Amino acid sequence: MKLTVLGCCGGIGGMRRTTALLLDDDILIDAGSGAGDLSLEQMAKIDHVFLTHAHLDHCGFIPLLADAAAFLRHRPLWVHALPQTIAALKNNLLNGELWPDYSALPTTADPYIRFAPIVPGEAVLLGVRRITPLPARHSVPAVGYRLDSGAGSFVYSGDTTDCEEFWTALNGIGNLRYLMIETTLLNANSAGAALSGHMTAALLARGLERMEHPATLLITHLEPGKEEQTMMEVAAACARHRPVRLEQGRQFEF
Repeated sequence: MKLTVLGCCGGIGGMRRTTALLLDDDILIDAGSGAGDLSLEQMAKIDHVFLTHAHLDHCGFIPLLADAAAFLRHRPLWVHALPQTIAALKNNLLNGELWPDYSALPTTADPYIRFAPIVPGEAVLLGVRRITPLPARHSVPAVGYRLDSGAGSFVYSGDTTDCEEFWTALNGIGNLRYLMIETTLLNANSAGAALSGHMTAALLARGLERMEHPATLLITHLEPGKEEQTMMEVAAACARHRPVRLEQGRQFEF
């Protein structure tokens, strides 16, 4: 499996793109603004999108993605998400006002988008690829994902604060190679982290104490304009794990 980071920022501005990960050439993990850098031909190859949650920086390009490549596609775009995330998209985005309801258009029998509810812990198999939703704790219902090729696993936390169940699930992954985990806010904003369901360096360090398997630690979703400060705090709190700031354009094979 090959994963390409299209976007991994906590917001926009300049060259910043919000979260979108291209798995091989036919799967997206989240659909933030990074997905907009794909060509129309690349968009047309996407058959599946796995969403972590309903916030716009992670799902906002779903309607645009389905629309932009519709004339090149002859099959629906499958969107895998929690039932609460699907309901939020249908009620608040694909509602005929902000955007057409592409789960029923151009016809209910042949829509541009089909939704597939996911259940944490239950894997979705796409050929030999196994994609498993993992527990997360955010301000809205959310999951992370384990991407498993058999030979190795890449785990992406999605948006989450410290979550005991996430670390327990992580410790059950024997072939873990990469952990991509958010650290959005500075330690001084612990109150904001608690309110918004995000991680600080201190919370990350507390979680990493529970991790039993070594993995390359990739830090994502940094607050715009405070990236350097946040990474300094992460480096100080989590030094033995050798954290690396994730960058757009990076590729991983596992």
